[in-house]
Amino acid sequence: MSSVAKKLVGQTAAYGISSIVGRLLNFLLFFAIHSDVFKPEAYGVIGSLYAYVGFFNVLYTMGLETAFFRFANRADVNFQQLYNRVLSFIIFTSLVFTGCILIFINPIAEAIEFPDQQLYISWLAIILAVDAITAIPFARLRLENKAIKFASLKMANIFITIAANIFFFWFCHGIYFDQFLPSLKPLVSTIYVPAWGVGYIFLINLVANLLLIPMLWREFRGFRFNLDFTFMKPLLQYGYPLMIMGFAGMVNELLDRILLLEFLPKNFYPNLSTKGAVGVYNGCYKLAMFMTLAVQAFRYAGEPFFFSQAKEKNSPATFALVMKWFVLVCTFIFLFVSVNLEDFKLLIRDPDYYQGLGIVPILLLANLFLGVYYNLSIWFKLTDKTHIGTYISFGGAAITIILNILLIPVLGYMGSAWATLACYFSMALACYLLGQRYYPVPYPILTITAYLLVAILIVLAALYVPIADTLWRHLYHLGLCAGFLLLVFLVEKPKFSLKR
Repeated sequence: MSSVAKKLVGQTAAYGISSIVGRLLNFLLFFAIHSDVFKPEAYGVIGSLYAYVGFFNVLYTMGLETAFFRFANRADVNFQQLYNRVLSFIIFTSLVFTGCILIFINPIAEAIEFPDQQLYISWLAIILAVDAITAIPFARLRLENKAIKFASLKMANIFITIAANIFFFWFCHGIYFDQFLPSLKPLVSTIYVPAWGVGYIFLINLVANLLLIPMLWREFRGFRFNLDFTFMKPLLQYGYPLMIMGFAGMVNELLDRILLLEFLPKNFYPNLSTKGAVGVYNGCYKLAMFMTLAVQAFRYAGEPFFFSQAKEKNSPATFALVMKWFVLVCTFIFLFVSVNLEDFKLLIRDPDYYQGLGIVPILLLANLFLGVYYNLSIWFKLTDKTHIGTYISFGGAAITIILNILLIPVLGYMGSAWATLACYFSMALACYLLGQRYYPVPYPILTITAYLLVAILIVLAALYVPIADTLWRHLYHLGLCAGFLLLVFLVEKPKFSLKR
């Protein structure tokens, strides 16, 4: 492997690991602590408000991270001047946006149906500004190939957040409610207010993100405020389509939480409020993390690989092989988690969340197709037809919105899960059909489809054949998984023998 390729792999690992570890620890935090401390109603507040944060993050950065990358590589650019002006613009607009949110906090809280959460919304508004302002220094680190520093700061932020959550929601919570160390209760009572509840999550996020500013002091040290709207015009023109594309991506990923709040009929679930239903949906969604992490890891490792292989004579055959084994691995994850859901649900400590477990196999399958889409999308990146990716994203967003509006009143959060599956399946199908026209790859569609259908049938066999005895149920489910692996082995082994 060349030194350039090794450098690329190392940087991809550094950037990717920090993101994947962050997601993993966030999932584990819910399973280990949050699902024990927060009822679905409270967790619904977290999921809903952070859904809004996802959309506003796109607005605050306005595609200027990528625009900064693009313009920084021009031969005639003054890098420090570009950095100063982009960061100055982001600081200015972030303060304006956050200021507007704080000024109109009451009508905003009423409009999004959180009339009693003004304090939380104000903290999130400040978080949005800090995230946007620190995004440009982080982009500079990437431009300067400082992957280790980038990853170290991201990991520091993650561990501060995790440590603070453990401190408040396990240590302080346990002492306050007499679970251990009763002698420390008077001290803990001075710093821990149980009534704040989920507010601690937002406050921890705010403090952890504010700490990034001194951590990035070297990147801020040479900065000089220099606001120039004329200079920013071409950067905004470049970033605007990316911002719109980002909104479409957020629709596919997060809008279901917001639409559940809006379109779920009152008393649809007799034992749950609307926010409680969002909490159940958000909590059970965490069990799809195994597929999410596999897809995330593939994105970081796969894209550099595809670009490096693009000029090889047999690259289409290589891409087809990668697709087959990617789908096989993800299919087994879907199968294993779905048939053993009775065991995986124990990761969630509060049984109130169990009523939403039916969404998990659907969401696992949905994220599998999202991974297939990422795999297929290499064709429009290699042929410089990235605008087609924008059209596909918008199509997915339309499907998400329409199906959520139609299905939520009838199926509740199950409707959101089916809408997610329909969205990602449609995006993958459209990407495949268009890709075969512009950049044909001999994907083994029949083989992939057959494996997937077999896995779905096995999951149905596990879910609809109840076995009361725990031991026999485990043996039955593990036997189904082993049977699938045996099938793959018997089908694929002769192909390896032929290659030899």
